[in-house]
Amino acid sequence: MNELFADIGYKSINHIGEQLCGDHVDIAEEGEDSKVIVLADGLGSGVKASILSTLTSKIISTMLAQGISIEECVQTIAATLPVSSEHGVAYSTFTIIHLIHNETAELIQYDNPHIIMIRNDDLYDYPKREMNIEGKKIYHTSIRLRENDVFIAMSDGCPHAGPDRSYNTDWKWEDIADFMLAMSIAGYKAKSLCTILVDECWKLYAGHPIDDATACVVRIQKREPLNILFGPPANRDDSSRMMSLFFSRRGKHVICGGTTANIAAQWLGKTVTYNYDFEEGSEVPPISEIEGVDLVTEGAVTMSKVIEYARDYVTDNLYYDKWRFGKDGACRICQYLFEEATDVNFFVGRAMNPAHQNPELPLSFNVKMNLVEELAKSLKEMGKYVKISYY
Repeated sequence: MNELFADIGYKSINHIGEQLCGDHVDIAEEGEDSKVIVLADGLGSGVKASILSTLTSKIISTMLAQGISIEECVQTIAATLPVSSEHGVAYSTFTIIHLIHNETAELIQYDNPHIIMIRNDDLYDYPKREMNIEGKKIYHTSIRLRENDVFIAMSDGCPHAGPDRSYNTDWKWEDIADFMLAMSIAGYKAKSLCTILVDECWKLYAGHPIDDATACVVRIQKREPLNILFGPPANRDDSSRMMSLFFSRRGKHVICGGTTANIAAQWLGKTVTYNYDFEEGSEVPPISEIEGVDLVTEGAVTMSKVIEYARDYVTDNLYYDKWRFGKDGACRICQYLFEEATDVNFFVGRAMNPAHQNPELPLSFNVKMNLVEELAKSLKEMGKYVKISYY
């Protein structure tokens, strides 16, 4: 595992009146630090386009992840895709970003808008080699990765987005590139960058998109570990070992739960400073402070709110403004988890808290481990590396 990490995000909007998106993004793991990311755009819109794009992205990502050549992938697609009765062709365009050990990016592009690449806070004109496979003109690029490299892939619903059925000549590929360069320099992460681009297209379409529009962003960054301590150990004799392992890990340290905070403070030889004032309008209990700890929060209520934000983040990302600019414990944890951390280490105590065994409360609030595992699931969907240790 090297010191670079690929932060990946994507978002789509559907053609007006369609429940299914004709674009599809698929990500296949290919061993440690290697991924195949495919954005496919099916012919037309609706169900048929969705089938075409889903099959294309699944076939390519799976085959490439297994080491099969792009030539064989294209041949398989040509033989597999259903033929459109309207147009007489089996047609889906695609963009591939193949990350190899987070050291090299292989870009393979067929008939989608070309990938925008940003390097050293400027647009980067990467080399392209033209290939002809099964009569299709495909562009291939291999490039060594650097920290802060940004790759922006998109379907053709993004350029020329406008409020009527004619092309918007004020929103070309070059305009999108300049727009996204400014956003990238501002430091936004991958999910936020693709959300900003797709939301801008939605505005230009005046809320009535005449095409599916999808953006997929990959941002290369240094690995940033985050350590979260949640609950005391089942056996009190394990407290010292748990604390020693937790505080010895590199990265920021977050403690969730009042009892856990007291144990940590005692181990550090510090005191807990409590804040009893709720932030106005917040459902989340106040944060506390321990010298030497980055963040101290309440336990289950705070973690439940974090999970709510995490579920939204991996789908529509509608709560971005709430957690990104909020100051309560849940928002602070989300800022660490979603915007900074690449590797998340959970240290989870198995001790039971009688307050959490109320049968009238939801199941997800009863069992601490369920909370952590549910959050871990969302974090893995974000592409984070997650490790859970129980005590």
